[in-house]
Amino acid sequence: MPLFLHNSLSRKKELFTPQDPKRVTVYVCGPTVYSHPHIGNARPAVVFDVLFRLLRREFGGGGVVYARNITDVDDKINAAARQRGVAIDVVTRQFTEVYHRDMEALGVLPPTLEPRATGHVPRMVAMVETLLAAGHAYEAEGHVLFSVASFADYGKLSRRSRDEMVDGARVEVAPYKRDPADFVLWKPSAASLPGWDSPWGRGRPGWHLECSCMIEEHLGETVDIHGGGHDLIFPHHENEIAQSTCAHGGALFCRTWMHNGFVRVHSEKMAKSAGNIVLVRDLLKQAPGEAVRFALLNTHYRKPLDWSDETLKQARRNLDRLYGALRKCAEVCGGGGEGEGEPPADFIAAMEDDLNTPQAIAALFELARGAGGGGRKQLAAVQAQLKAAGKLMGLLQQNPESWFRGAGGGDGFGEAEVEQWIGRREAARKNRDYAEADRIRDMLLQAGVALEDVAQGTRWKYL
Repeated sequence: MPLFLHNSLSRKKELFTPQDPKRVTVYVCGPTVYSHPHIGNARPAVVFDVLFRLLRREFGGGGVVYARNITDVDDKINAAARQRGVAIDVVTRQFTEVYHRDMEALGVLPPTLEPRATGHVPRMVAMVETLLAAGHAYEAEGHVLFSVASFADYGKLSRRSRDEMVDGARVEVAPYKRDPADFVLWKPSAASLPGWDSPWGRGRPGWHLECSCMIEEHLGETVDIHGGGHDLIFPHHENEIAQSTCAHGGALFCRTWMHNGFVRVHSEKMAKSAGNIVLVRDLLKQAPGEAVRFALLNTHYRKPLDWSDETLKQARRNLDRLYGALRKCAEVCGGGGEGEGEPPADFIAAMEDDLNTPQAIAALFELARGAGGGGRKQLAAVQAQLKAAGKLMGLLQQNPESWFRGAGGGDGFGEAEVEQWIGRREAARKNRDYAEADRIRDMLLQAGVALEDVAQGTRWKYL
């Protein structure tokens, strides 16, 4: 089946056709590593991880080159290091590790490549020199700026008016600029800040330049897919298009632009000033990473996602239902089906329709209904399909019992202790001491452990 993706440039779904089906290139703007990642940082990581999985299915695992960068030179990093009184690389190393750990907990696969901005400064200097030579940039008071007037297509991605672009860029309207919309390619650095020697003196690159050069070095002049959050459309991606197109003699920079929607918290914009930043590390204390991932995928990636106290609870309940279906299958046919089977056609159709993960999740629930009855053969097929479909979304890969017993809760009751109480309850039932059996069940329930008596014995889960 063909893959259709919504192109932010054309504002419509298009049949995805890579330049070279044997080498599909994807670039996604990664984190600026100065603080703990929040749920807004996690959304593109999860969304484009699903795209990465889907592309590997469509074009072969070895044929997809997915680069997600690390921005490790930035004014926010400088400010964080100054506030803590530590070296800048202490901050970047720490929060790169934190980002990796948090994304791994959400089931995000490592990208094919993870370039770091500081490893590409010579290429950045070279691109600035190219832009200067072609008349697309100019020097001013130790800065090098891109001349927006030199690129006629500036603004086509964001479709903003000139006044909106100047306001939205949130840049200093410095007297040395020829045009208020011009943006920095290179700026001077004080001795206390990171800096590199260049033809324009000691300095550091502008943020927009970094991504253009990492794409050029690792993926080429034209990338098949460029992704990121909706907030990056302007000015970041608009500026990338301008500088890369001009540096490469008018060559197309990106074939398909993809942007995920904003994450709001209780219908309000997430911001430090509002005190409503939701950190991934805090969510992982409340629920397994798989539940956070499910919650992020339960809304179409292009739509705004409203995060509330109920969001994570509902995600856990939904995963309980799906893992419950897998557990029923396993009770009849064991662990068979792992690594076997194909996702159902309606699931694949949803995924290939611009990553329609909510519709794909609906297909999972429809499939799970098949675990309610039928013989061994049917249940084995349901199990295999659920696991195959789940793998494409980064879900349902745990042993069901591991999910139910590892989902937190229990008010301090470890697995061994729960099993001991279940043993005592079973002994009470054999002795017809049903009051004691009920007391143990209720005590465990109060502690966040639910028991379920089935033909095979007593099974349990954390609530």
